This record gives sequence, C-alpha cells and structure tokens, in this order.
Amino acid sequence: MSGRGAGVLRGGLLTLAATQVTVGCWQLFAPHSFYGVLWVSDLPPYNEHMMRDLGAMSLALGVVLAAGVRSAEPLLVSVGLAAYLTFSVPHLVFHSAHLEQMTAGSAATLMALLGAGVIAPAALLWLSLRGGGQVRRDRPAPRP
Repeated sequence: MSGRGAGVLRGGLLTLAATQVTVGCWQLFAPHSFYGVLWVSDLPPYNEHMMRDLGAMSLALGVVLAAGVRSAEPLLVSVGLAAYLTFSVPHLVFHSAHLEQMTAGSAATLMALLGAGVIAPAALLWLSLRGGGQVRRDRPAPRP
C-alpha cells in the first residue's frame, strides 16, 4: 500500500504504539498513581504486582507496534494489530459489564474510549489486509 492509505496506517500504528508505551510506563513505574485514576480504582482492590505486570505487557505491545511502524513488514503490522485487538476486545467487554458504580457520564466516556480502542485497530487491520498488508517500504524488498 502506498500513498494516503499507508500514511493513515503508519500514523495509526504510531498512535497505538505511543499510547501503549505511555500507559505502560505509567503502570510500570507509578502503579499507585495509575490506580488512582478515574475508572481504575472503581474496581478494587489495588494490587501493585498486577499493575506493574500490566504495565510491562503494555510496553511489550508498544514495542511490537513500533516495530511494525519502523519495519513496515506486513506480517508484523498484522500481528501487532491482532495482538492489540486480543487485549482491547476483552477489556471492552469486561468494563461494559462493570459500569454499575459509575455515573452515566463517566460510564459513557469510558465506553467511548474503550470502543475507540477496538474500532481504530480493527480499521487499521482491515486497511492493512486490504492493501496486501503493505504499509510502505522506504527501501527495496530483499531478494529471495
């Protein structure tokens, strides 16, 4: 894929990677601070071990997504997006079943954010597969 579609795909991957790295660093290095944020503390109890593990996993996913941006390898792009969806879909489903302690506005905001976390990578995966998975190559493909 080249042109506008590749730019959208690459920009989307970069946005997802940056989000995962940012959230992952926050969870890993300041877990209590992250837990105190709206929505997270609505589901006690606090567990530092789980917060740090989730942060490390988010960082790992960010690395895979960033590698997809950097390499533009179709398989890596697709696997990174599929991995993101493997997390974000169950995350959305879980939270959609645990909204009872939230105000209507807070619940709507959370569902919108988590929904975007499913729709965006799903659209990027569709875009990557529609274009044969090619993001864009800045260098010639290796010869077999």
